Amino acid sequence: MDRSDQEAALALFDRRLRREASPGQRVGEVVRQTGADGGWSGVVWSALGPDTADAVIAEQVRYFSALGRPFEWKLYSYDIPHDLGRRLLAAGFTPEPDETVMVGEVAALSTGVELPNGVRLERVTDAAGVDLVAQVHEQAFGTSSAWLREQLTAQLAGSPDTLDITLAMAGDLPVSSARMELYPGTEFAGLWGGGTLAAWRGRGIYRALVAHRARIAADRGVRYLQVDASDDSRPILERLGFVPLCTTTPYVYEP
Repeated sequence: MDRSDQEAALALFDRRLRREASPGQRVGEVVRQTGADGGWSGVVWSALGPDTADAVIAEQVRYFSALGRPFEWKLYSYDIPHDLGRRLLAAGFTPEPDETVMVGEVAALSTGVELPNGVRLERVTDAAGVDLVAQVHEQAFGTSSAWLREQLTAQLAGSPDTLDITLAMAGDLPVSSARMELYPGTEFAGLWGGGTLAAWRGRGIYRALVAHRARIAADRGVRYLQVDASDDSRPILERLGFVPLCTTTPYVYEP
């Protein structure tokens, strides 16, 4: 993907997954999402002026605080005003580690799945499988998975065609999990999760899960796969054919 293709992909990403995010509520200079049943909530797009930014930030804090919900402001490196991060800090937000927004054109990605001996991939379709995914998440990332369990259970029940969840199993032990979110009406699908138990890292399981989902995306007619990549994931994804578009920093507010 050359420079002009990357710029075109970024413009398409900004329009489809941020400004036109579904479900999404456009309120003046922001687009926000309010997840049902404990699902993710936050601001996914903003275009603020320097004279109005602080008031708009305060408005979003009031809105989500009235609901009793923590929420995330997804700040991208090209967002304006350029001091938006400083303004969010001043309003009481806490930044999480930077991530690199990467995309891969599905037709050009590797879809060859190579797994360690004794490891197999299983598709998750029910609550028992979601419980195993939550178990992997807690052990891999060291954080609570209550919100993830609620979100995935609700999504599998209400809109299963927008979600594909995969477990990597070593016998009866879940050692890694990952999911692909499909965005109907867009050219994109998103790769999320990718957590692997510490004892099983460095064996190619993450890479295999990316290739597995790329194969599913190709079968579904998806043009681009998008990932918010950590520093650990970025080099693996680059070797698979993904390219960076920008960076994003999640700013979290706890009411």
